[in-house]
Amino acid sequence: MHQIQKTLATIDAALSDAADANPIFLSTTDKAATILALRRLRARLEELELRVIASAQDVAEEIGARDVASWLVAQEVVDSRAAHAALALARGLEQRPVVRAALAQGRFSLEHARVILDGLAALPDDLPTDVVERAEAHLCDLATQHRPKDLRHLASHLLEVVAPEIAEAAEAEAIRRLEEAAHAKATLSISDHGNGMARIHAIVPEAVGERLRTLLEAFAQPRVAALEADGHVRPRNRLFADAFAQLLECVDGDGVPAHGGDTTTIIVAIPLEQLRSELGTASLGQTPISAGETRRLACTAAIIPYVLGGQSEPLDLGRARRLFSPAQHKALRIRDRHCRAEGCTVPATWCDAHHENPWSQGGPTDLTNAALLCGHHHRRAHDPTYETIRLANGDYRYRRKTTTLLHDRR
Repeated sequence: MHQIQKTLATIDAALSDAADANPIFLSTTDKAATILALRRLRARLEELELRVIASAQDVAEEIGARDVASWLVAQEVVDSRAAHAALALARGLEQRPVVRAALAQGRFSLEHARVILDGLAALPDDLPTDVVERAEAHLCDLATQHRPKDLRHLASHLLEVVAPEIAEAAEAEAIRRLEEAAHAKATLSISDHGNGMARIHAIVPEAVGERLRTLLEAFAQPRVAALEADGHVRPRNRLFADAFAQLLECVDGDGVPAHGGDTTTIIVAIPLEQLRSELGTASLGQTPISAGETRRLACTAAIIPYVLGGQSEPLDLGRARRLFSPAQHKALRIRDRHCRAEGCTVPATWCDAHHENPWSQGGPTDLTNAALLCGHHHRRAHDPTYETIRLANGDYRYRRKTTTLLHDRR
């Protein structure tokens, strides 16, 4: 019998002996030591399995399979992705005897080994052999002291330790390759769900993701405890969704590329009577939105209301006087300093200029008819289910209308 078979038989028999042993009777110290010992043994067994897999092409050929990973799938013991990942790892360990030996000794886990192989594979192809060997030994030492996640970060700076004289140029080239690959793989899609919601799915370069995250955090104010109606703190993903909407509304149309030979604009079409009333809907492209949302958007410079008369003839296409000028925005920031809703401390730079007397009702675009409101309270101001109360100090209080008031209003 081969030594590997003997070893497995011994392990199998020992495990059978421990099958009915209850670990509850181990002391706390012994439990801790046992857990670590079992993880070490698991790493050693996994290395042995991978060593056998790497040599088992003949097993695959017995049933005409492409490789041993396909054979494992055929045995219905593992999924295809996991089987091929194991085969790739087995072949990688064959090329890295130092890593394989350390794993066989149980010095670190299989996940550590994957990180080490990935780190070595990312090194420039033209490195001297002695530099690669130093890098392999260095990562094996680090793996005994760090978690896989931390090890991956350290591996990304490997050359700075083992070959600092070439690290800067190599890192620049590696970053360039990563950026090129990221741009080639970037994708973004928008799909309507048909229930008033749209799904945005994007895979973008890390730099783009970081820029978007920074902007969203500025709008979302994650350090401010935003509460839901039930009193619970609003989840971060909800804060980011609201922040994304505010970010789009702050896009300056003058900075957007021309589209079809004209300045890119977003136009909302709505009949005049519906704009003035509490009811009705408008159209943003092919998407219906409420009249209240239209009135809120009409306060910003990013949206142009296309107001229609009784026969659907155009009455007004975004009068310039409906928009607060940059100078007026600056004056409002100095005057209001933050959102004027009662108790809200959102900074002025994150707020919209709101017409107290709605522009749709003939309200003027001047400072005496203006107040700064954050995105959340701006929506409340145009929400027909809320009433607006002007306080003595000039702040606004929003209170949900009772069912009776709503019924009478309609």
